[in-house]
Amino acid sequence: MTGGDAILRSLEAEGVEVMFGIPGGAIMPTYDAMARGTTVRHVLARHEQGAGHMAQGYARASGRVGVAIATSGPGATNLVTPIADAWMDSTPLVCITGQVRSSLIGTDAFQECDITGITMPIVKHSWLVDDVRDIPAVMKAAFHVARTGRCGPVLVDVPRDLQEATLDYSYPAEVELPGWRPPTKVHPLQVRDAGRAIAHARKPVLYVGGGTLNGNACAELLRLAETGSLPVVTTLMGKSAFPEAHELHFGWPGMHGPKWSNLAMNTCDVLVAIGARFDDRVTGKLSAFAPGATIVHLDIDPAEISKLRDADIPVVGPLATAVDALADEVAAQRAEGAPVPEAWLAQLRAWRDEFPLVYESSDEWLKPQQVLEALQRLTAGTDTIVTTGVGQHQMWAMQYVRSERPRSFITSGGLGTMGYGIPAAIGAKAARPEATVVCVDGDGCFQMTAQELVTAVLEDLPVVVVLVNNAHLGMVTQWQDMFLDGRRSHVHLTAQVPDYARLAEAYGGVGMVVDDAARLEPALAEALALGRTVVVDCRVDPAEQVFPMIPPGAAALEMLDHPSADTTVEARAL
Repeated sequence: MTGGDAILRSLEAEGVEVMFGIPGGAIMPTYDAMARGTTVRHVLARHEQGAGHMAQGYARASGRVGVAIATSGPGATNLVTPIADAWMDSTPLVCITGQVRSSLIGTDAFQECDITGITMPIVKHSWLVDDVRDIPAVMKAAFHVARTGRCGPVLVDVPRDLQEATLDYSYPAEVELPGWRPPTKVHPLQVRDAGRAIAHARKPVLYVGGGTLNGNACAELLRLAETGSLPVVTTLMGKSAFPEAHELHFGWPGMHGPKWSNLAMNTCDVLVAIGARFDDRVTGKLSAFAPGATIVHLDIDPAEISKLRDADIPVVGPLATAVDALADEVAAQRAEGAPVPEAWLAQLRAWRDEFPLVYESSDEWLKPQQVLEALQRLTAGTDTIVTTGVGQHQMWAMQYVRSERPRSFITSGGLGTMGYGIPAAIGAKAARPEATVVCVDGDGCFQMTAQELVTAVLEDLPVVVVLVNNAHLGMVTQWQDMFLDGRRSHVHLTAQVPDYARLAEAYGGVGMVVDDAARLEPALAEALALGRTVVVDCRVDPAEQVFPMIPPGAAALEMLDHPSADTTVEARAL
């Protein structure tokens, strides 16, 4: 068979069901192989960045490896942002790119670029195939590396002439990568020490990151929390790893987390980081973060241990195994008389009551928080996946939309990629066609990938876009107002141009405009019930800002509250 056929047979052997991409000259032989037949569904994106984010959304919703495919040159470079995003958020991704013919490499041929060199800092590994007979082994290795250890993106670059060349195809049963040996078990003494520290803590907190989802450790996390009566805070990337209606869930830490969550994190005596990396958006001023706490750090990636905050007790290994073993150890300690931290849990509940999320209602404007509250009411108890873009709307979605099932909240965390929401929603719908998929987007993000609405329509992957339209690049505006003396520079987008509802209709979807509270819930209910791709353009107060907020460079306990609320934060009764 040809090298193009071999690529497709390898995808089939890996159990791939969907891939996302756009054809072009250097990848054309592989697309010709698709025309001859494959069991893998191909979703035709309108931009390679959209294809990459679709593959990410698919991976995040399913827990499987996402696949994106593009041609050489600009096709490949358009994948750089999704690859970087997947690198930062540890999303398993296999990107397959075409390359110019082998004889032309290094000659600055038409649409040639060194994509393996360009992406070297942001992939787990990359391959430039130089022998058609290597394609099966390279594909096997690519999937293995993407999904084992700490998940992440890989890239396979295949010259056009190798896609046309022939080989005797045989897919290898095993992977031969002597240099790739991720941890497969945990050390029992590390688990014992961690369990004892947690069980005997007066004020423990489980600080849960996205690695818990990537490591499929959500059931084990729930058992650990319930076994030890341990409070849980989940990061933006960890949102949905723990049911948020659970009595032991205490919010989301960091720059726009509620006060009670940041108080919990920063006044605890044992902080248990599970698949989290002490990101600056969580810690604020690192030297002032969780002062005096004993740090227990569980991670599959040993490079993360003590990278930013020294770990007093490291536990390295697969998180499902590590958290399960830790639950056993905590249960044993409780059986031997280790006390349940009842006073600490009571304090956290008191703080949650004392410092609620607040905003001022308005007779003139629809408030963005109202939009997310209405969405929460309408989707509560349903099989709904929420994706977001990046900015103010993302933070309001974190605060006001509850996630009860793993992999039901998908967003761009580490890279903060605007335009992520719509294509990620399409990828999530391809992974979970039975689920309702909602993209909470801002008007700035929307305009970066709105063309993918036609992909949703034509590929029969309907998504509902709830547009929090404040006519501005909202988060930039907030920072300019708060920290640059109100000097606004190039952030006004206008709410009327373009007409987002008519744009949705032009792409074959349904468009709605909502500018008052009375119309909000009926419109959202109608959109969710249609089973079509819908854009609900919610015109919200352009002056509304996201609170609470930890100012850049400040300690987590120096948070600012909404102007209408009590601005005093005291770590009292500790």
